[in-house]
Amino acid sequence: MGNNGATYKEAGVDIHAGYKLVSKIKAAAQSTYRPEVLGDLGSFGGLFALGKYKDPVLVSGTDGVGTKLKLAFMADKHDTVGLDLVAYCVNDIICQGAEPLFFLDYLAVGKLDPGRAAQIVEGVAAGCRQAGCALIGGETAEMPGFYPPDEYDLAGFAVGVVEREQLIDGSKVEVGDKIIGIGSTGLQSSGFSLVRHVFFQRAGWSIEHVDPALGCTLAAELLKPTGIYAREIGQLKRNFSLHGIANISGGGLPENLPRAMSTGVRARIKLGSWPVLPVFALLAELGNISQEEMYNTFNMGIAMALIVPAEQAEGVCKLLTELGQRAYEIGRCVAGERGVEFV
Repeated sequence: MGNNGATYKEAGVDIHAGYKLVSKIKAAAQSTYRPEVLGDLGSFGGLFALGKYKDPVLVSGTDGVGTKLKLAFMADKHDTVGLDLVAYCVNDIICQGAEPLFFLDYLAVGKLDPGRAAQIVEGVAAGCRQAGCALIGGETAEMPGFYPPDEYDLAGFAVGVVEREQLIDGSKVEVGDKIIGIGSTGLQSSGFSLVRHVFFQRAGWSIEHVDPALGCTLAAELLKPTGIYAREIGQLKRNFSLHGIANISGGGLPENLPRAMSTGVRARIKLGSWPVLPVFALLAELGNISQEEMYNTFNMGIAMALIVPAEQAEGVCKLLTELGQRAYEIGRCVAGERGVEFV
């Protein structure tokens, strides 16, 4: 007897494509495993043994990639957005002094293309390897009619751990501390609604436009992955006193630096103490964007800001340089209402 009934595939969901994806990404996930990982990919829950801590505090963070994904769609390049995802989650939890332990991702697609989805998840795995955390699970949701066939959304979360006595919460920040900036890779993943408006609407550029100031295509510049600084912060913690750490993401220095400071202490940032990357100058020029708007929207070349005792600032910069990062003394802490002032 024939069966003319509806099928899940006819409705737009191909479960066999999902099975194919799992087989593609299994090796990528396993490449991130730490000794504490129990079981394997495909269980109902990811298992991770916490290990031996005297007084552990778990620190978690969640984020997405935002409208930077639109650039990945335009360029048909999907192997770096996973790095951005891990960076934005991990760079938040390391601000509290946490060691990243494990990561989970959520990928929602209009139509599941196992090859493209594998590129995305392999980017997540590459980010996890950089951060030293394990990719122990995730979810891929095929949602026809909700997302266009060639588009997707990507989110995730990270969990880390820190001994309570080593927790960094800004309470030790004091007047006289110095502020060290780690140079960013570029725009990272914040402010892309404004970025797209300026480059594609106001300027009318294509994704393959090459500007002499950038020395590469717009796609190459805008899709540069966000740096991941877990290993650097971990090494700095072992050698120096970190009073405060801020991840300079959306909102720039004015919004994020005060989150790492104590009451009654103000950050005085010296403009010109670090090189502002060409992409920011180009954005400001093409969009006629004010300096205030730029500094309140973008990282302006600073990925992370570290607040350290004044006598340790030189050593912190030296170690960061040895670890392959660009480090700058960008300001100091003064008495006043918690916030940021530029001089």
